[in-house]
Amino acid sequence: MTRSPLRVPHPLALLTGCVLLAAAASWLLPAGQFERRFDEATGRTLVVPGTYQAVEPAPVNLFEAMVALPKGMADASAVIFLVFLIGGALTVVDESGALRRAMPALVRAMRGRDLLIVPVVSLFFAMGGVVQNMQEEIIPLIPVLLLLVGRLGFTPTVAVAMSAGSAFVGSAFSPINPFQVQIAQRAAEVEPLSGSLFRIVFLIAALVVWIGATMRYAATTRTAAQGAALEVGESAMTPRDGVILTLLGSTFAVMVVGLRFWAWDFDQMSAAFFIMGVIVGLVARMGVGGTAEAYVKGFREMAYAALLIGFARAISTVLEEGLVIDTIVSGLFAPLEDLPRVASALGMIVGQALLHVPVPSVSGQAVLTMPVLVPLADLLGLSRQVIVLAYQYGAGLCDIVTPTNGALLAILAAAGVRYDQWMRFAAPLYLVLVLLGAVSVAAAIAVGLQ
Repeated sequence: MTRSPLRVPHPLALLTGCVLLAAAASWLLPAGQFERRFDEATGRTLVVPGTYQAVEPAPVNLFEAMVALPKGMADASAVIFLVFLIGGALTVVDESGALRRAMPALVRAMRGRDLLIVPVVSLFFAMGGVVQNMQEEIIPLIPVLLLLVGRLGFTPTVAVAMSAGSAFVGSAFSPINPFQVQIAQRAAEVEPLSGSLFRIVFLIAALVVWIGATMRYAATTRTAAQGAALEVGESAMTPRDGVILTLLGSTFAVMVVGLRFWAWDFDQMSAAFFIMGVIVGLVARMGVGGTAEAYVKGFREMAYAALLIGFARAISTVLEEGLVIDTIVSGLFAPLEDLPRVASALGMIVGQALLHVPVPSVSGQAVLTMPVLVPLADLLGLSRQVIVLAYQYGAGLCDIVTPTNGALLAILAAAGVRYDQWMRFAAPLYLVLVLLGAVSVAAAIAVGLQ
């Protein structure tokens, strides 16, 4: 077997290197800040446009950069605990045996049409992205997906593409995602959910591109021997399994409703899944001790993923402490003032993508950039809806490939897929989707989308 010419460092080493690069930027770039104000309507602190000015440098030394690692873990604590508690709950479900008995039943039901499992699973995760920006919630589901793709003879890359890839595409093209488009629309003072029909058209096109490519990759890389070895020593599903799977599905449904209508956050989701895991343990007759042991096993398996999320968060922590994040924002978007309208809008996509590497939080990036881009759009005669689209396609799609996305690296680690392996599959599709986003922005300008 020939070794790949591209060998990406271990994810922890990669993220640590990015933290060190952020610290170096605090020495090399001029320090500067925008003024900020608290917005009562959104409950968020927004940048005041046109107020960027140089400030006293605050370079981050090596030790301070390392201190940012535990700070990043603390800043991401809600997300990390979500990963732990969902991971523990799903491990209880797995230990019950319900999923392992359900997988053969699903494969048998789709026999002869089992490639259709790819779009079915992909659409589930895509809707998770559309509705609530699903990312970290995917990590504990990877072992289940690996079990499924293994039975079908597909590679682990297919599991990541069906889950994370589909969710990221759904998030980026979503008309309703509260953590991306709705935050950006509020910050840009655009009517919430406006332009939804326009976005849905391009959402469908993007999912056709991504899911079609995933199906083609799954079919061409399939291992026939794995897909054939079914039903050997397998037990049939029991009524108790049906109850457990219903509890699992119901919890996901409650989570979506909670996020959409009850203002739930990560803490409420964590609690819901913890309760579900306890009930599943009782239904499966695992006992209190057996349920607790399953939770401990799940926590242990999720520890690495949690570390990656915290390390990724430390990057933006260093840039903020070094007072250079606003300098980066100003430097990326100020040159767009001298470009024609369409070129400026397309430049915003590029600028948002570049900024998303050091700022891997899509919601944080919306709050940071929208107030800067709104007056620029008004000056250029661009619709504010257009700059929201540019943000979605620039920042949202970048989640597919950026190595500073802790959730992506954690998902890849859980699936046993190297970053360079993922890039060989995802990078060409990412470029196609960015081109589709550029077409969407140009079309929005042409039709005067408001």
